[in-house]
Amino acid sequence: MVETYDKPGCADLRIRLRPAHLDYLEANRHLLLACGAKLDDAGELASGGLYVLDVETRAEAEAFIKADPFHEGELFERVFVTRWRKAYLDGRNTLNED
Repeated sequence: MVETYDKPGCADLRIRLRPAHLDYLEANRHLLLACGAKLDDAGELASGGLYVLDVETRAEAEAFIKADPFHEGELFERVFVTRWRKAYLDGRNTLNED
C-alpha cells in the first residue's frame, strides 16, 4: 500500500500532471487492486492518494510510485510504503485461498 501527501499549494501542478498520471495508471493497471485521490470532505480538492498494489516486495512498490508522473513531477511532499495483507477483496475472503 502506498499513501502519498501532496505538497501544500500544488493544486495547479496536480492538474497539469494528471493526464500523464492517468496514462501511467492505465499502463500499469495489472498492478492495481485499487487506487484514488484522497479528497477533502466536500469531495473537491485532492491532497494525495492511496494505491493498493498487487506486488510482492517493497522495492516493487517503491519503483512503481517513483515512476508515477506525480512523483517525477515533484508533487508529493511525503510518500509512505506499507506492507498490506489482502484479507477481503471484492467481498470475498482471500485468507483461505491456496
